[in-house]
Amino acid sequence: MNDFPKISKLLPHDAPMILIKELVAVGKDRVHCRVLIDESCLFFDHEARTVPGYVGIEFMAQTVAAWAGYHAWERGEQPPIGFLLGGRSYRSELSMFEEGMVLDIHGEQLMLYENMASFSCTIEYNGKVMGKCELNVFEPPKEIQVRLT
Repeated sequence: MNDFPKISKLLPHDAPMILIKELVAVGKDRVHCRVLIDESCLFFDHEARTVPGYVGIEFMAQTVAAWAGYHAWERGEQPPIGFLLGGRSYRSELSMFEEGMVLDIHGEQLMLYENMASFSCTIEYNGKVMGKCELNVFEPPKEIQVRLT
């Protein structure tokens, strides 16, 4: 068990929009979060007992948000509001994530320029990469953050 804050303290989201379950590891330019595919997921199909594979992009985006939220938490600040500008070449080995799957979402910062960043992200299941994408994100300056809340 890690000593990280609950994921709800690291994301600027409210339930039911929080899709990731926990922060597993975080560093200066890396992050690892975990997702459990179950009925609590907003995008869970109760008939098929699955979550669509394209939701993986949001798992990745929230993992990047958890990275930013953790570093804000370390500074005693609230989690920042951020925007997903786009993803490059999202590829998923699965069209659906099945109930009970535990997914490990990894992100590595590739570039940071002022308030924009790029992260290489992967989704792993049982140690195998099942999806990947490069995300471009934007975090507005602090003076604008206050007006957005």
